[in-house]
Amino acid sequence: MRITELFQDGQFVVTAEVGPPKGIHIDGMVEEAKKYLSGVHAVNVTDNQSSVMRLGSLATCKVMKDAGLNPIFQLTCRDRNRIALQSDLLSAAMLGIENVLALTGDHTKLGDHPQAKPVFDLDSVSLLHTMCQLEKGVDLGGNALVGEPPRFAKGAVVSPCSDSVDAQLVKMERKVMAGAEYFQTQAVFEPEKFISFMEKAKQFGKPVQVGIIIPKSAGMCKFMNNNVAGVHIPQELIDRLSADKERTKAGITGVEIAAEIIRACKPYCQGVHIMSLGWEAKIPSLLEQAGLK
Repeated sequence: MRITELFQDGQFVVTAEVGPPKGIHIDGMVEEAKKYLSGVHAVNVTDNQSSVMRLGSLATCKVMKDAGLNPIFQLTCRDRNRIALQSDLLSAAMLGIENVLALTGDHTKLGDHPQAKPVFDLDSVSLLHTMCQLEKGVDLGGNALVGEPPRFAKGAVVSPCSDSVDAQLVKMERKVMAGAEYFQTQAVFEPEKFISFMEKAKQFGKPVQVGIIIPKSAGMCKFMNNNVAGVHIPQELIDRLSADKERTKAGITGVEIAAEIIRACKPYCQGVHIMSLGWEAKIPSLLEQAGLK
């Protein structure tokens, strides 16, 4: 099912994220997804996240779909030229995978193959335009597709808590003009900044899912503050995670913090996207505490 249909129905859309393994054995990941993600509407499958080589997103999406889950195909421009990107989009549509999240992608120097040559033939904006062209029945070279054209639910990302809010709004507008139909945000830890951003972003009339990460430790938060653009975790939250290490290690404090953020942001958005970073088992508890079970 296209995720855009859920937004159109007025549902508060909940999605979660899984990362394919660095190998070919995914039975365990699929079983965990079936067990812990049954309460979400769709499941993002990351595409060599952080430039770390892993099993492909498209193949994993097909396995997830066959297992009864509704996958969102994350597609980055870092590793493919426009020929490969269009080919993968057609392959996804042929396999019945219609939800796509367009990403430019992290530079290869940040990953586990820093010597790899990045491509970046297109970026996320031109990738959204590419999907629109394919939906019209033509490729980027102006050549006609054979038969009925594909249809996609075209997603994009935005960083609402970035220091440069105006720049993010400009990027969001460009993505809307290129065909974006919904947005998932970078992780939000400051609801007041998210609410302020959403007051300005509502002019675009597109559904937005607030991005949520369950904070695992004070150290993780400090690392994100130093290394993840567009994310700032207040010292107050770091202190809460440091106060009781046993509760934090068990995920109790992190789930409480994430649930509080969701409850604060929920009136101002159309959904939530949970990036569990291996803590899929915590998602049912998070949804219950956030009032989304």
